[in-house]
Amino acid sequence: MHGIGIIVPMAHQYSSQGRLSPSGDTEDMALLLAPRLAHFAAVARTEHVTRAAQELEVPQSTLSRAMVRLERDLGVDLFARHGRTVSLTPAGRTFLASVERALAEVERAAEEVRADADPATGKVAFGFLHTMGAETVPGLLHAFRADHPRIRFSLVQNYGEAMLERLRAGELDLCLTSPVPDAPDLVARRLDEQKLRLVVPADHPLASRRRVRLAEAAEENFVTLEPGYGLRRITDTLCHEAGFRPRIAFEGEEAETLRGLVAAGLGVALLPPPTVPRPGVVELTVTAPRAAREIGVAWLADRPDTPPVAAFKRFLLSRRGNLVPG
Repeated sequence: MHGIGIIVPMAHQYSSQGRLSPSGDTEDMALLLAPRLAHFAAVARTEHVTRAAQELEVPQSTLSRAMVRLERDLGVDLFARHGRTVSLTPAGRTFLASVERALAEVERAAEEVRADADPATGKVAFGFLHTMGAETVPGLLHAFRADHPRIRFSLVQNYGEAMLERLRAGELDLCLTSPVPDAPDLVARRLDEQKLRLVVPADHPLASRRRVRLAEAAEENFVTLEPGYGLRRITDTLCHEAGFRPRIAFEGEEAETLRGLVAAGLGVALLPPPTVPRPGVVELTVTAPRAAREIGVAWLADRPDTPPVAAFKRFLLSRRGNLVPG
């Protein structure tokens, strides 16, 4: 394993002997030591500074000075020197065991991120709304993998604000959400529009209708998603445009649960179309106000894409206007 031939200057607190004082931060010590761990491991393995320098492709004088500085910074002797050869002291053997574990973990992490970025077999962390999980997202992934059969996905279902938080935290590469976010740290593109329907119990007085004005439901109890969900904000806005404030009877976290509550006669709801028609409810077209939600894809601004993320992003943008059913 080749080391990193860089000495990182740091503002440390040193004792009168030139060693890092106990008052120095642990983080400072880690940053001070990290570039020289692979050098130390190579010298310990070969027990010969010249051979280690050749293996690492660094000048012998540079490697010798690095080992001297490492011992000085730690405040212990790691090597016993015998002419051109060296051997580990007891402290050196203790240090080597931990260094080898640390270097192996770094190598494992490097292999993992390289694998995730591989154009053919890399990984995409993709978030989407619960209402898109039954049909829309499986269809998208099926179509995408026709040309990219080995790309892997880490899938996250959540409501919009939670996904945007995970996007900002670096846990997601892309997310499908609604409403389409407008924030300076995000890039968002509108992909499609999905009509919302007024869902009523099958024995409801409006159930014999095909179309309805939302104002006709002003006196109804509503079952809705909890505050913070995009669909809840859209419901509140549409009801306000229709001239009333919805009377909330139940709040939930998932659209199909709300349909179940409607079927049980516990209220009405504004919901996107179901994947499969549900018995016990009737879905009415809302003629006024215009009831629809925009679906968009969002990603973090100024963060470079790995090849698999870039490929999936291009695919999603190519599906504009053909992303979700009615």
